[in-house]
Amino acid sequence: MRRKVTVVGAGMTGGTMAQRLAETGYVDVVMIDIIEGLPQGKALDLAESAPVVGFDARVVGTNDWRDTAGSDVVVVTSGVPRRPGMTREELLNTNAGIVREVCQRALEQSPDAIFIIFANPMDAMCHVARDVTGLPRQRVVGQGGMLDSARYRTFIAWEVGCSVEDVHAYVLGGHTEATMVPVVSTAMVGGIPLTHLLPKERIEAVVQRTRNGGAEVVSLLKTGSAFYAPAAATVAMVESILLDKKRILPCCAYLEGEYGIRGAYTGVPVRLGAGGVEAVYEAPLAPDELEGLRRAAAAVQELVAVIK
Repeated sequence: MRRKVTVVGAGMTGGTMAQRLAETGYVDVVMIDIIEGLPQGKALDLAESAPVVGFDARVVGTNDWRDTAGSDVVVVTSGVPRRPGMTREELLNTNAGIVREVCQRALEQSPDAIFIIFANPMDAMCHVARDVTGLPRQRVVGQGGMLDSARYRTFIAWEVGCSVEDVHAYVLGGHTEATMVPVVSTAMVGGIPLTHLLPKERIEAVVQRTRNGGAEVVSLLKTGSAFYAPAAATVAMVESILLDKKRILPCCAYLEGEYGIRGAYTGVPVRLGAGGVEAVYEAPLAPDELEGLRRAAAAVQELVAVIK
């Protein structure tokens, strides 16, 4: 029997997530959206690719939460972008309302599901999801660090001139330019410290490009934001949970004293397995990196405080 994953939101990111999941062959996928016809059309199109690609997974598009019943994982991508004239607080509360409703509806149908939060601002939306569902921290995790770390590793590989597979580096902290912490002190390329391979100014350039990674894509696309890398990063998390891989991944987790942080969702290395966030690891960080992590946590708590 195949596992079941619900993707909330059938936009470009949600649709790409559904495609990657269906093509694994061992996951049935449900796409749900409030727009009638959008998830159904994408699901039908994706299902019709199955004979060519070679997968038998079932793909369903729906506007009815009952179709999501029994999901093992729920990925929440829904939310609205900031519109002209909309304040940051208005955007925050609008998306908080959306996340609150979809998580509540999803939990009613899938009480044992693990929730992966992608909706922005992701760090704060993790708090919303955990509060409305009442779930333990193991079952509500945010995606941000996975995407930012993928960008960091890509830019390091390009700068060094090596395979991305040999780059091991994390971005911790928050999922914004100001709060993300690309960790230099433990970044490795083929087991060699990054600081031994690149001069300080080139490392700083890579760090800055990582911080601007999302904005760089937006500036090129003009009418949208990234979706291929975010989808791939999220699917890696889903697979680690469903296959109980127990991978150590940079994800947004609720901290209960780790790194001197309590009561804030913050990007840190976690072990993702069948139980969700099975462990939080306290990586050795340089003093400025640890301070950046704590500033990120404080920034999230400030955001959460203005959610109505």
